Amino acid sequence: MAAERVVVSERMAIWRAVLVGVGVLLLATGVGAFLTEVRPGDYPGVAAWLLGALVLHDGVAAMVLFAATVIVRRIDDRVPFVVLAIAQAAAVVAVIVTVLVVPEIVKQAIGTANPTILPLDYLGNLLLVLAGILAATAAAIVVALLLRRRGSRSRGTS
Repeated sequence: MAAERVVVSERMAIWRAVLVGVGVLLLATGVGAFLTEVRPGDYPGVAAWLLGALVLHDGVAAMVLFAATVIVRRIDDRVPFVVLAIAQAAAVVAVIVTVLVVPEIVKQAIGTANPTILPLDYLGNLLLVLAGILAATAAAIVVALLLRRRGSRSRGTS
């Protein structure tokens, strides 16, 4: 048993090292592209956008998601972990999509000198994507609960 743990631990260490290496490589690629493609005069705007995204994610979205999870757990501790995990993943995706699209919606509402710059219905498309995320989340939760129920029946538990 202990030998199996050592093997698993060694595999995890290898995978962690690989993932860290890939992450550092992607980060270096992104920094290189940023430094070569973005004009230095645009750095303050990029920094403001990144700071805003950080505040929205860590200061608002993460706290709301955490609070919602705590509230759901306190109301009914029978909610399976898999349901919470699926709902949290869906919320994260929805927040990321919303944060990426809101600037286009705002700019389109303000107006541009060239109407071909923002030609799409960004708000309508965002609502469609969010509806799709909601539908996919509901389907994933149903499948997870069915698989969980089938698994508990096969083990003879209720």
